[in-house]
Amino acid sequence: MDDALPPAAQLAQQLIAAESVTPARGAVFDVMEAMLRPLGFEVDRFVTGEAPDGPVENLLAVRGSGGPHFAFAGHVDVVPAGIGWSAGAFEPVIRGDLLHGRGAVDMKGAIAAFVAAADMAQPRGTLSLIITGDEEGPAIHGTRALIERMNARGIRPDLCLVGEPTSTHRLGDTIKIGRRGSVNIWIDVPGQAGHVAYPHLADNPIPRLVAALAEIDALVLDEGTDWFQPSNIEITDLSVGNPATNVIPPAAGARLSIRFNDRHRGAELGERIAGLVHRYAPDAVVRPIVSGEAFLTEPGPLSTLVSDAIEARLGLRPELSTSGGTSDARFLSALCPVVEFGLLNATMHKADEAVSIADLAALTDIYRDIIARALA
Repeated sequence: MDDALPPAAQLAQQLIAAESVTPARGAVFDVMEAMLRPLGFEVDRFVTGEAPDGPVENLLAVRGSGGPHFAFAGHVDVVPAGIGWSAGAFEPVIRGDLLHGRGAVDMKGAIAAFVAAADMAQPRGTLSLIITGDEEGPAIHGTRALIERMNARGIRPDLCLVGEPTSTHRLGDTIKIGRRGSVNIWIDVPGQAGHVAYPHLADNPIPRLVAALAEIDALVLDEGTDWFQPSNIEITDLSVGNPATNVIPPAAGARLSIRFNDRHRGAELGERIAGLVHRYAPDAVVRPIVSGEAFLTEPGPLSTLVSDAIEARLGLRPELSTSGGTSDARFLSALCPVVEFGLLNATMHKADEAVSIADLAALTDIYRDIIARALA
């Protein structure tokens, strides 16, 4: 490691070099523990879940006691490398002023910056890190398992910051105060196979499914809210699997994805879609899976605290946003107010993912200021 680099860049190199495609465990958590114990954190590591969604390792690190309690949350698992890299995806490389490697932005860089920021005299209270190895995957055995562990130990933060890459054009231009919810719905319509020349001896499921999908596609769930864009339904798959030209198929299926704002709940949307489908196909099987509910942390003390720290260091006031996909903040919002703030998101999940070394240093300063303000 280059000692001339900012501490966050050195730590990020160590994390990137520990390959951790989701579900992650092992080496990358060894690196995390080695970083945190010398800073006075008590480190609790545990593995949960079985294949295919596990096993997953999680880490809870706590320093101090009493209130206030400020938590940082993040994930060390990453998406697969994919193709097109100029060098090895898990070989941290510096070219110019950029550090390249899978996870540099999403989100090992931010974790490294927070660990570097935590190397400070803590004013009072409790500081914790909630780190999972299952955010990029199904998120079944990750942050939800961490919350259960925290509840069992009586650990509950007052405020939480998630280090997702929220910045769009320059560091600090956007923080997330909420996210839309997500529900995926599988629709299976049974029929009766038969020869196309004898339709009275068969039951074609396709017209019924198509009619239901047409009504679903025309649904307007809402017009949006003060903080959220309108909810939307997308048909993401339509399958019959019929290779023959003269056979009425025995079944037809479709899949929907709904991203919804805080005017809805996932289960209610699933029931609404099921009721609509059953008008056309009473025997259809409709299976909704809610991956997260919408949440909003109303603008207030936490978003102001983070915005003030960004403005003090960078001279700009961030936009408060609820755009983008889901994050583990959807689970953490059940514990306490939560916002998200981290690096630029332009290269996340891409080949040659990269973070500015200067941004890592600046983010460290901002996180250090946030810790100081939260625990003052």
